[in-house]
Amino acid sequence: MVNQTAANFLTLPTLTSLDLSENEIGDLEAQHLGTALQYNTTLLTLNLNQNSIGPVGAEYLANGLRHNTTLTKLLLLENQIGDVGAKHMSDALQHNKTLTTLDISRNKIGDTGVQHLADALQHNKTLIILNLESNHIGPVGAQHLSDALQHNKTLTTLNLGYNDIGDIAAQHLGDGLLYNRTLTTLNLRTNKIGDVTARHLADALRYNTTLTTLELQFNKIGDIGVQHLADALQRNTTLTTLDLQSNPIGEIGAQHLAHALQHNTTLVTLNLSTNEIGDVGAQHLAHALQHNITLTTLELASSGIGYVGAQHLSDALLHNTVILVIFSPVSCL
Repeated sequence: MVNQTAANFLTLPTLTSLDLSENEIGDLEAQHLGTALQYNTTLLTLNLNQNSIGPVGAEYLANGLRHNTTLTKLLLLENQIGDVGAKHMSDALQHNKTLTTLDISRNKIGDTGVQHLADALQHNKTLIILNLESNHIGPVGAQHLSDALQHNKTLTTLNLGYNDIGDIAAQHLGDGLLYNRTLTTLNLRTNKIGDVTARHLADALRYNTTLTTLELQFNKIGDIGVQHLADALQRNTTLTTLDLQSNPIGEIGAQHLAHALQHNTTLVTLNLSTNEIGDVGAQHLAHALQHNITLTTLELASSGIGYVGAQHLSDALLHNTVILVIFSPVSCL
């Protein structure tokens, strides 16, 4: 699409959703779209994923958002808006009163850009979903987001997966959760966070009453970190999904989680696949299943569970009919 072709769609009086993903729109067409957004009063969803839109194009779109009064979802995955483009979007968020979902994942946004977004979150009162996955967010950016979480009253989903937050900065996010009362989903997968961060997140879980989903897969959380999380689960009454796939969790960590499951009454899904649970860890979990009545999904694929562990889990299912155990035991032939 070239020239003003894409923008012409926005003149249609009944159009509510427009998908222009993978169309090489670029900054010029983004300019036309931004102008059209200022006057459009019907569009609710605009998908501009994978369109080579840079900081200039982001500025045009942001100008459109400042005046638009109907758009609720803007998708800009895998463009090139960077820190400058993030600043333009942040300026728009401080004025826009309708946008609820913003996806700017894979956009080369670093700490500077995230700082602007975090500042906007302290003032914005409508955004509920923010996707920042696969950017260049480090410790400084995470700290700014933590500060924003302590003041924001509307955001429910924050995706920070595949960034470079690390242990020190992730601690700040845990601190932010202590005061936040709206976030329900936090994705921190693949962020090089370990036991120290797990402890801070656990501290937050003891008091947080809104978070329902915590994604920590593909990190460096071991038995010590899991012990902190398990202790928190005995007190937490809101978390329903905990994903710990692909962490170095062994049989000791599994034992701590098993103990927590005997007391927790809200967790529905626990993913421990691709860990180092082994037969002993499986035995601990199996014992917990005989007492827990809320867990419905326990994932244990590729966790070193052999015939003995599988037998313990199988026996546990005789006492618990609501549990779905997914595992791939090593070959016993």
